[in-house]
Amino acid sequence: MDVDLRKLRYFVAVAEELHFGRAAVRLHVAQPVLSRQIRALEGELRAQLFRRDRRSTELTAAGLQLLEDARPLLASADALRRRVGTAARGTSAFTVAFMPGITVTGAVRELSARHPGLTIELLRTTWDDQTEVLHDGRADVSVIRLPVDRRGLGVRPLFREPRVAVLPAGHRLAGKESVRVGDLADEHLLNDPDAVPEWRDIAAELRESTAPARRGFRSVEEKLEHVAAGRGIAVVPRSTSEYYTRSDVARVPVEDLPPNEVCLAWVSGRRSRMIFEFAKIFADLAGTGERTR
Repeated sequence: MDVDLRKLRYFVAVAEELHFGRAAVRLHVAQPVLSRQIRALEGELRAQLFRRDRRSTELTAAGLQLLEDARPLLASADALRRRVGTAARGTSAFTVAFMPGITVTGAVRELSARHPGLTIELLRTTWDDQTEVLHDGRADVSVIRLPVDRRGLGVRPLFREPRVAVLPAGHRLAGKESVRVGDLADEHLLNDPDAVPEWRDIAAELRESTAPARRGFRSVEEKLEHVAAGRGIAVVPRSTSEYYTRSDVARVPVEDLPPNEVCLAWVSGRRSRMIFEFAKIFADLAGTGERTR
């Protein structure tokens, strides 16, 4: 049996919204149409995907499994469509994604010099989409910061860099040459605690259940605005803190935190010669200390 990608997209929307009405609005289809498509998918798979009553919609075990498998499948379909479209237009393009604070200029310049007819696009990413852009085909390679889910990816280490605490300029620790994680135990951390497990394990607000509701940040700039306003502190790679220098925020090295690891990633199933050539160029430049020029 072939799985209809349109039905899978409908399923993922409902699974993410857990509400048929909101999913229908998101998909720009009528709710009865959406319900029929989900029933048809359940019939094709011979499995119930949702449990519904008047108050809620929940995924079944089969639905949870399908959601886990459907996302990468749909991302691969999107990637295929993008690459075929590029080939059909007769263009030769290569897209490099990168995280804030990481400069890819040297490697891009070298690749351009070797392939004058190649159009190289640059795509800035965040913690949330630094690998997603590979799976859905928006980027050919992505310069990432670990940790990430490595499933389906080829990953090549590039370099490691220290992490620093970013504090309001008037903070009691601002101006110190360095601090230890223990010095931050009484602070509110704006990062996801799992991203800084050394802090998580000693944090007073987690131990005493006094932490304010945690929110996600779409960008480093947004996080720094909250730091400057005195709403918490953040732990970031040194290069990121240097890239976003501002007078109302101070940065202090955290001497007992392990360094952040920067890697180059690509979809492991791809065999593009350009990917491996770029990987070698970037690794060579990183090894000679030219990664930030």
